[in-house]
Amino acid sequence: MLHYNLETISQAGWILIGVFCLTFIVQLFYYFYFYLSVLFLKRKNRKGKNKFAKKRPGVSVIICARNESENLSKFLPAVLTQKYPDYEVIVVNDGSTDKSEDILVDLKKKYPHLYHTYVPQNANIKSAKKLALTIGIKAAKNDYLLFTDADCEPTSENWISNMARNFTKNTDFVLGYGAYEQKKGLLSHLISYDTFFIALQYLGFAYRGKPYMGVGRNMAYRKQLFFDMKGFASILHLQSGDDDLFVNKAAHKNNTRIEISPESTTISTIQETFKNWYIQKERHLSTSSHYKHQSKSLIGFEVISRGAFYVSFIGIILYTNLTLTLTAVAIFLLRFIIQLLIINLSSKHLNERKFYFSILLFDIFLPLITLFIMIFNKLTKKGRYQWK
Repeated sequence: MLHYNLETISQAGWILIGVFCLTFIVQLFYYFYFYLSVLFLKRKNRKGKNKFAKKRPGVSVIICARNESENLSKFLPAVLTQKYPDYEVIVVNDGSTDKSEDILVDLKKKYPHLYHTYVPQNANIKSAKKLALTIGIKAAKNDYLLFTDADCEPTSENWISNMARNFTKNTDFVLGYGAYEQKKGLLSHLISYDTFFIALQYLGFAYRGKPYMGVGRNMAYRKQLFFDMKGFASILHLQSGDDDLFVNKAAHKNNTRIEISPESTTISTIQETFKNWYIQKERHLSTSSHYKHQSKSLIGFEVISRGAFYVSFIGIILYTNLTLTLTAVAIFLLRFIIQLLIINLSSKHLNERKFYFSILLFDIFLPLITLFIMIFNKLTKKGRYQWK
């Protein structure tokens, strides 16, 4: 039975109220300080306050492909027809057994700035993609390297131009947004939200001087930095991490910029089944335990505060009085409105889909999936991740 006198609220009830208010403040901090960064930078760009490089340096686009003949035919021409004065495209054929080589040979006849090489078939290395990337990087003639995947397509012919303009004097990394194609259905909405929210995190953290990851679908860095870091030597024992871990180890507030122009994004093919997405999610999470302590703390604190916010909200409804319950509902709705505005205004700018009440579902469900994957893989010591 509910009580309406504040004096009758138990000590546990007051603890729930305290946790709820504290986590609400923490959540507001993340949304307004970090996740609003795309809109902050959009406004800064519009006012001309964000300085870009005046020169357009030579760029080497590097793509690794394994049995991607269909995707190469479909998406590679969009990379090869960019409006940029000086660039090359290097495709590393990683032991493909399909018609990839034939397609690359045919495309080379039409696009002389396309180069292709291959990974030796007898190569024995735990992370084949790191070897493929290293071969592509060594083959590059330019110091500015731009990476994407064979199943990705730039959203415009100005993709290279928008990414390259961020290579100012002290910039080593440029982080962009890599979206997935939009289809109907709950799974497509789930993947879109997960991808976009993670992007709001890593782009927002980088904007605030705390870069912790990038995605190989759309990121750039200097070739000299790669050699200064001795390539992937420190993470060769891991099957993944060629993008996020490399950024986590080498990026800092003074050498990293983000690019959020709608013309700078890439679109990737989306997983068709929950199982395939789950395996992809496993692979992406397999490197997170190797992040710097600060990165893990910032990400973990947000997730913990989010979980505590929902749990304490339910507790207040169950164990306090009507007045406090209504107050908690009002605060809950305020947070939801803030989420709704920041997420959808940012997604509109990047031509991503809109999210409404699904935000509440995904906001709770995705951290649980992540927690399950990390615990399960730790207990079973799984290490089956392979790149595609």
